[in-house]
Amino acid sequence: MEFACDFVYVPPSLGPKEHQQVFKRSALLPPVNWTRPVAAPPPPPVKVDESPPKVEEWPDKGGRQGTTTSTSTSHFYDNAGLEHKSPKQRTQTRKTALLPPHLRSAENSCLPSPNQTTDRFYDNMDSDSADADRPLRIPDGTGLDTNAAGQMGLSAPPLPPRPIFLKNMPEYVFILPASSSDEKTILCPPSVPPPPALAEDPGSLQGNPNVILVSLGKLLSEKVQSTQGKPTSCTRCGAVLHSTYDNVINECYFCEHGAPSDGLEHGLFSLRPSKKLLSNSQPLLIFCIDISASMSITTQVSVGDEFIHRSRLEFVQEAVLLCVKKLSRKQHETPVGLITFNYEVTVHGYGDFPSRVLQADELMHSDGLKLAASAFATPPPLSSTKDFLEQQVTGLSAEGTTALGPAALVAITMASRHPGSKVIICTDGKANTILGNLEVEDNDARTLLSSTIFYQELGESAVNQGVTVSVLSIEGTDCRLDELGRLADRTGGKVVIANPGMIQSEFEQIIQNNTIATQCTVSLLLPKSLRMRGEKEAGHQTCRKVGNVHPDKEITFQFVANEAEESMPASGSTMSVQLQLRYMLRNGQKMLRVFTTTRNVTNESSVALSSLSLPIIQLNSSQASAALAVRGRFLDAQRESEQQMKLIQRVIEHNRNGEDSETYKEWVDTMEPLYNNIHHLTRGKSVVSDSQSLTDAGAALLYTMKQSNRKTIMIKNQQNLHFSPHWKNSKD
Repeated sequence: MEFACDFVYVPPSLGPKEHQQVFKRSALLPPVNWTRPVAAPPPPPVKVDESPPKVEEWPDKGGRQGTTTSTSTSHFYDNAGLEHKSPKQRTQTRKTALLPPHLRSAENSCLPSPNQTTDRFYDNMDSDSADADRPLRIPDGTGLDTNAAGQMGLSAPPLPPRPIFLKNMPEYVFILPASSSDEKTILCPPSVPPPPALAEDPGSLQGNPNVILVSLGKLLSEKVQSTQGKPTSCTRCGAVLHSTYDNVINECYFCEHGAPSDGLEHGLFSLRPSKKLLSNSQPLLIFCIDISASMSITTQVSVGDEFIHRSRLEFVQEAVLLCVKKLSRKQHETPVGLITFNYEVTVHGYGDFPSRVLQADELMHSDGLKLAASAFATPPPLSSTKDFLEQQVTGLSAEGTTALGPAALVAITMASRHPGSKVIICTDGKANTILGNLEVEDNDARTLLSSTIFYQELGESAVNQGVTVSVLSIEGTDCRLDELGRLADRTGGKVVIANPGMIQSEFEQIIQNNTIATQCTVSLLLPKSLRMRGEKEAGHQTCRKVGNVHPDKEITFQFVANEAEESMPASGSTMSVQLQLRYMLRNGQKMLRVFTTTRNVTNESSVALSSLSLPIIQLNSSQASAALAVRGRFLDAQRESEQQMKLIQRVIEHNRNGEDSETYKEWVDTMEPLYNNIHHLTRGKSVVSDSQSLTDAGAALLYTMKQSNRKTIMIKNQQNLHFSPHWKNSKD
């Protein structure tokens, strides 16, 4: 069990309430955006004067002369240029400030009386007494006489000293509308922007760094000494506890009743088998080959200086013969079977066992097909059947329809006798017989639904029996891999679209990927202050059915802080996570392996970024996005991939590692269809509807991403350096 981040990251906004930073406004400040209209006293009588408006000159801050006209109806308080005025000028041009309501006398109206004078005006809390008396400055163009304000009786008592923590005094503006006979005084403090929201904390990370990688192939193939006794488990959540005595139940940390050290750090237990143990029999390898009429279509290839035409079936025959020859040299004890299908299904015999042909009504009933497959003898090792098998493969010919569904059922039933067996289905077209028909999706929705259920149940049966099914189609064909891919994906097999000349190499890769364990389930337990993300269970524990496990099998999980819990993880505290692996060996022995590890909690993004593993984050993004897309949740898949991409960008910016930057560029090319071109992967060229089905290319790509590991992603990145993805040239 590996963590992408060495810490459990909890965003600052989701930390404990007592640790969250709260922004409060001072009680001395007026409310934000507060406007309070107040009635003004009647205006004083205005004397009729034929002379032009009186203009007053004053020096501005730069020493330049300014003018003020007495026709304005607004007062603006500005102390600029005060140091240049003489005491006489100050006396003549002194203006008063409008007091806020809480400083007015009870007997006064909204305007001060004419007898009140202004001794000081605090423009800055650090002002000297010499600058206390500051006059009004009336801007150009206002048209208001400087003496008019004094005649109106605009004055105010001294303002009280300002608290030292107030750096800026709110400005108040006195407005006298000239066009209105009913003059009003409006108190309007300037707009103050609210404090930044906690959710927009620049330190919070986009994406989720809390990712766990479980290398199943590595863990289950390790040779570890079994733990004596039985595991001591919590009766509420199933956590395996640390106990020195059997059947002694400690308080369980994962149920919020114990300490983080309660979980068993590591243990391997042999569980009671559900049935009699089997001998270590050799798994089967069954080739299930399409020999319908479409397999006779030819492709031009070059042989030396000449060009010849070869059929699809000839390419497949050559690939099977080469694989049989190589297996006979290196793994001659492997039993290899051959099943072919067109309008009938043929189970090819060997030696004294003749071939069995299933046709007509026999292909319409699942129970009859299972019974016929069970009655057929298991092929002996390849060392004794090699010659006969080569003769059967060489004599194949293409004709008829495509009874793929019945052939897959027969092959899986035969292989289920030996856990760890493989079935390779190779076809170039849609199944078009009654059982498992995939050719009527546009005409008969009910038939398509029954076929979908058929392949889904077939996949569940195969994985329960430890059978891995891989599906290989030929380039340029349409086989409805979105349906057949579910069968392969559920069993841990591959979904491949192969060029005719590359069929052999694809066969070999499938054959070499041996099964080391079956019926594997992975359980992850977290404290209740955390919860799983992206799983069917959104609580603090989950159980994922994996099925067959191969040496390179890797899966990932995501978890986040549980906002629904009152006690959130605090930065600096510790959290424990327990991993449980239940699986069955090829002999039927069931095992349980337990890991419990502890991590510190942090809410600092820089700490999380410094310890983040890019390969694990990239693998999780590929697997999680592809898992959503194959279920038809295309928009969710895009959002998931984009969020993790932003997290990876933050890591690269933080670490400033050139090698990481290059790896990131290669990985973006791999994820391109999910970022920008996912609509090219659907048959309807749309991602709005969840009912859209995938094209063969889309299904092969997404199922491969869902089953990917760090090794395959690295290989894919290297291939992107030399080849442009085919979807970049796709057109709607």
